[in-house]
Formats: sequence, structure tokens, C-alpha cells
Amino acid sequence: KDRITVLPNHVRQQVIEQIEECRKLHESDRVMGGGEVFLPDALARKYPNEATKFGWQWLFPSSRHQPDPRSGKRWRHHVSEDYLAKAFAKALKNSGCVKNAVPHTLRHSFATHLLEAGADIRTVQELMGHVDVKTTMIYLHVMNRPGLSVTSPLDQLLESDTNVTVLAGLRD
Repeated sequence: KDRITVLPNHVRQQVIEQIEECRKLHESDRVMGGGEVFLPDALARKYPNEATKFGWQWLFPSSRHQPDPRSGKRWRHHVSEDYLAKAFAKALKNSGCVKNAVPHTLRHSFATHLLEAGADIRTVQELMGHVDVKTTMIYLHVMNRPGLSVTSPLDQLLESDTNVTVLAGLRD
């Protein structure tokens, strides 16, 4: 399943730098005869050289090559969930945050904050990768703030300078 997300402007440069580091690592792996990643069987058959192209490389690659149990080939995978969980726990502790959180908590926070900011439920559904909108709607209940993103149409009309001018013009 494909997933998409928003890239905050605040981290754009860091992501560009990470991509460049990955590119250097990939080039180094290629020189050593590696630089290949696992592709699903049908894709690997249809495009036999794709697995070595940079576009398929991981954004957060492992520091080590590991054997693929099916083919026996050694290749670089992504960092493990444990690696991320340990880094997250350390950052949480260093921040002084006393809440019990794990990396998956960020996913829930992301959806909740989008909805609190007035994002459309279908957009959030797509960003979260939910098949059924009912799954996404759980976040509305978690918010427990009915009507948070609802603005009266009258307020919208009266707050807009253009609309106020039009309304004033109608009275003349």
C-alpha cells in the first residue's frame, strides 16, 4: 500500500541532506558490488535492474548489510523499529516529557492535530492510509471537542472584507 504524507518546511533541508547521505552510501555500496534492495517478485521480474537504482533505496538505511532469507543475497535494509524506538525513548526522556509515548503515538497525534486544525476527514484518511473512513473517524471521538472546526457561515461572510463590501453595496 502506498503512503503519502506532508513534508514540513521546517525539516525540508534536513531531508535533502539525508537523501544526499543515502546517495553517497548507495554509490559506495555500488562500487563494492552491492547497492541492491529487495523488490516484490513481480516487480523484480518485470524490471530486473530496478533494485540497484537509487530511487528504491531506503531514506533511513541500516548501517549493515543483512542476508535475505529467500535469496541469500546480502543487502542493506532500513533501520529497525527497535532502533527508532530507542532513539525516540531517549529524545522523550531528554525533553522532560512525562507522558508514556512510543513512535506510533506520533501517528495518532498527526491525525488528531490535522483534524483539530480543520483538515478534511477524507484528506486525513488518505494521509493515514486508512481503507475505511470509519477508522479515521475514531480520531474525531478522541478529540472530544464537538464543533471544533465548524464555523458559522454568517461569521465567514461578516469576517470577509470582500463580502462585507458586497453586502453594504446591496443596501444602497
